[in-house]
Amino acid sequence: MLTGVDLQPLWLTLRLACVTTVVLLLLGVPLCAWLASRPDRPGRLRSVVEVLINLPLVLPPTALGFYLLLTFSPTHGPGLWLANTFKIQIAFSFSGLVLGSVLFSLPFMVQPLLAALRQTPRNILDAARTLGKSRLSVLWHVWLPTARHGVLAGAILAFAHTVGEFGVVLMIGGGIPGQTRVASIALYQEMEALNYPAAHAYAAILVVFSCAVLLLLQVVQRRAR
Repeated sequence: MLTGVDLQPLWLTLRLACVTTVVLLLLGVPLCAWLASRPDRPGRLRSVVEVLINLPLVLPPTALGFYLLLTFSPTHGPGLWLANTFKIQIAFSFSGLVLGSVLFSLPFMVQPLLAALRQTPRNILDAARTLGKSRLSVLWHVWLPTARHGVLAGAILAFAHTVGEFGVVLMIGGGIPGQTRVASIALYQEMEALNYPAAHAYAAILVVFSCAVLLLLQVVQRRAR
């Protein structure tokens, strides 16, 4: 099935998904801890932040990719400043793919992790604080271990969503071979070129991967229950 198929988009997709998942873990854990820290007093700021986090769930990916492209275009705006000051190009680069994927996959990391943190009994956290533990120590040694199924589920969902993303990566990346041409873009380009055997190979790999992810997620959820 892979005879004559360029494997570089698959490796690039795997690299993008791994980097995006790591970044989302680094961002999502403290963000979810802050959102879940005061369940009795959610506050307007927390509500606004949750709305912004969940916006990609209803926002067309091409719309997000379009505004990212406008923002980080090397010809104007922040993109021009980054290019002139730090010689950094976001649009049509792997860094742009990571940025777009992080923003668009953020709710898939946050939702299961936030739900798991909010289900942690408050008396456990209060007991740890009364023993003199710092907030960081409580988060690392008490809160996250009790919500580890949420961490794992969020990482799996974020990884899988990044692998299958199309609209955002197409707009911000452009599908440059060897740089931004991930598997979903390669599938689209092969179909446009009427190279159906190659398109079938990419599609079949993505389908098999998606099924494997769903099975793994079921295992995580069963163990959590």
